[in-house]
Amino acid sequence: MKHRLYREQQLNCSLQEAWKFFSSANNLSKITPKEMNFVVITELADDNIYKGMMIDYFVSPFWGIKMPWKTEITEVDSGKSFTDFQKYGPYRLWNHRHDFIENRDGVLMKDTIDYELPFGIFGELAHTLFVRKKLIHIFNYRQMILEKMFNSKKNKI
Repeated sequence: MKHRLYREQQLNCSLQEAWKFFSSANNLSKITPKEMNFVVITELADDNIYKGMMIDYFVSPFWGIKMPWKTEITEVDSGKSFTDFQKYGPYRLWNHRHDFIENRDGVLMKDTIDYELPFGIFGELAHTLFVRKKLIHIFNYRQMILEKMFNSKKNKI
């Protein structure tokens, strides 16, 4: 069964600052909970995101079990949006769209994640028991870190 997680957050920065930060895979570990042991293993010479870009990671989503994860950037509208799609990893489907909308207060950032778990009914049971809660925890953590990075006068990047 397909599920959706949607989040939005106002960032007090320019569109260029937001795009530069979020379109760099190397920044993902900065906004991921430490217990996830998130590591980008693809060596990225520069951070210019492009359609067809492949990025490999290791992540430990549950119980410290290290898993490979590969995503492909399937859409890029420079300065406005991009989508990463899981080629392989812990989900049956993972499609994450990032939107950046400039406004008078800075940038409204939107995350729309469509995802599905493997293993049929057992995957749905896992979703109900802990996967959804884990994803909410990850995005709550991300929101807290981004609040400190972009919206706190002391900690502006």
